[in-house]
Amino acid sequence: MKRLAVLAVALIVAFVVAPGLLASDGATADLRSEGHLVGAFRSEFVTYWGSGERDFDHGLQRVVDYWFRYHLAKGLLAGALLVVLVPLGVLLWRTFVRTGGLRAAGAASGGVLCTALAVVSLAALMANIHGMAAPFGSLLPMLVGAPAGPLDDTLGQVRQQLADGQQSPPLEVITSDYVLFHAVMAVEGAIVVAALAVLTVLLWRRFTRANGRSRRVLAGYGVLVPVLSLVLAVVVVANTTTAAHPLPGLEGFFAGGW
Repeated sequence: MKRLAVLAVALIVAFVVAPGLLASDGATADLRSEGHLVGAFRSEFVTYWGSGERDFDHGLQRVVDYWFRYHLAKGLLAGALLVVLVPLGVLLWRTFVRTGGLRAAGAASGGVLCTALAVVSLAALMANIHGMAAPFGSLLPMLVGAPAGPLDDTLGQVRQQLADGQQSPPLEVITSDYVLFHAVMAVEGAIVVAALAVLTVLLWRRFTRANGRSRRVLAGYGVLVPVLSLVLAVVVVANTTTAAHPLPGLEGFFAGGW
């Protein structure tokens, strides 16, 4: 259990500090700085929009490729952390059930923390999966809040095309990546909802046969897991609707929302 705890701490640290290092190379080292990344994407987006072409030029492709690798690194680390936290949480709750006194109290605190971190890790894994699937789409929020200047003028042109129902090649790419981003969120969310539904049934079956502390632990998870399922189901419905009808969402996004 101690080894799992140490590994979990190491993965948490790596999740925070390592993705930029893992994603960058000699040509993209500058993008590890958030300020440089945002500035580079905004500048390259203006150039891309002005080109009127569907394909990314070298400058924008450099940013998009880096952002894909960044999400890949974070997704792998989040997945690894989740794999470690699940058995660690099981061991902590078993210790809580089988022992007493301070050891049981410590195990219970660790179990709660482990559960919270597992939920966060799952959310991070899902976020980075759809970030990998649509890296250009996941960069678009960096356009929000731009100061007056060339980018502001470009965004005004995007808004005008959306309002007029036009479809230039760059806008087609923006729309397709926006749809893909939300479609992947809906699909992965539906898969997790199904898995959580199965887990809920298993938990409540075990709850009916359990007693004592074990029964309390199972009851807690038997409530938490369905609540997570319901929250995620709402997210699935929202993203399915957005993917099926992207125009209102795109208009809202380029008007300053997301």
